[in-house]
Amino acid sequence: FGMLALLVVTVTLSPVTAAARSGNDVTEEDLYPPLWDLAPENLLNFPVKDNKIVISAWNYQDRLGVYKSLLNASAKYFGAFGPQNSGNILWGLPLQHGWQFRTGRLADPSGVTSCGYENGELLCQSVRSWWSCMNYYLAIIPFLGAVEAGLFGQLPYEIEILPPEVQKDDFCYSVKDCWSRMPKLMDDWKAFFEYLLSTENKAVSSSSFSSFKMDDALGLMWKAHTTSIAYALPKFHDSLKYLSDPEANFSEDWANAVDFIAATHFSTDLLTTNNFQAFLPQRLLVEGDVLPSISDFSPEQNKVLVSLRALHKTNKLTGGLLLKLWQKAMSTEAGRKLGRELIESLASS
Repeated sequence: FGMLALLVVTVTLSPVTAAARSGNDVTEEDLYPPLWDLAPENLLNFPVKDNKIVISAWNYQDRLGVYKSLLNASAKYFGAFGPQNSGNILWGLPLQHGWQFRTGRLADPSGVTSCGYENGELLCQSVRSWWSCMNYYLAIIPFLGAVEAGLFGQLPYEIEILPPEVQKDDFCYSVKDCWSRMPKLMDDWKAFFEYLLSTENKAVSSSSFSSFKMDDALGLMWKAHTTSIAYALPKFHDSLKYLSDPEANFSEDWANAVDFIAATHFSTDLLTTNNFQAFLPQRLLVEGDVLPSISDFSPEQNKVLVSLRALHKTNKLTGGLLLKLWQKAMSTEAGRKLGRELIESLASS
């Protein structure tokens, strides 16, 4: 059964074998999310009001600052995996968010407000954006899980997340609030950060974090990641109505694909994520975009979109059996290695 799953997904994805970014090297400027240098460096760079660190989660720069704080606070655990924190597996989160911002996916798709548009409030993230709402559960929840785990040590202030103007009940705004409303999500993210902290405690007597096992860390991170998506998907299904049919399909295809990627414990470090993201559409899909011949997309981007669509359709037709078979195939380190090699082949010629 495991090999069958591997075979099916290999057949589904095998057409995609061209070089990332059409053979061009990723420039250093492209490596980081847009406006990365302008985002707050750590939690004490955010405004403090009434003895609380106040974070506006519906402002792109603030949400980016949340990610930057997480990356800086966890940097010491990933020193052995690449220079300048490039081996940190948390890079996947802000890089995805940066791609969403750059491609206009965080702006108000309903057109009701100017939120997220250059001629309006460019840094605003719309609560009507499916991508922005889904990302909340991959930004604020991991962040508050890290706070609770003690990643930032003993903070002098509480954390307060500002609510959006509408749909306030769809989100939580503090450690206590999130624990009471979505304990499973908080627990999974806290477990990941506690794992990192535990390796520090074990390494006190040595000069490096010798007890750190990347496969374990990736397993915990991806478990939390997929739990967040599974929780948020039904909650924001109605937001898909604001998107074109091709974009709505792609959104759901992408969410489905994450489960397959997660099962391989795919590394979400800086360079690997950048190479992989080169295949994602660099603008919103619109009515009239027909796969596999979207003229302003590269052949590789068209092929990836076709593959994601086929993967989602097949998984749906089998009632989720394809994913179960794939997860079984990925249940050993050797299986996961094969799975990662398959995904990485998407970013090589």
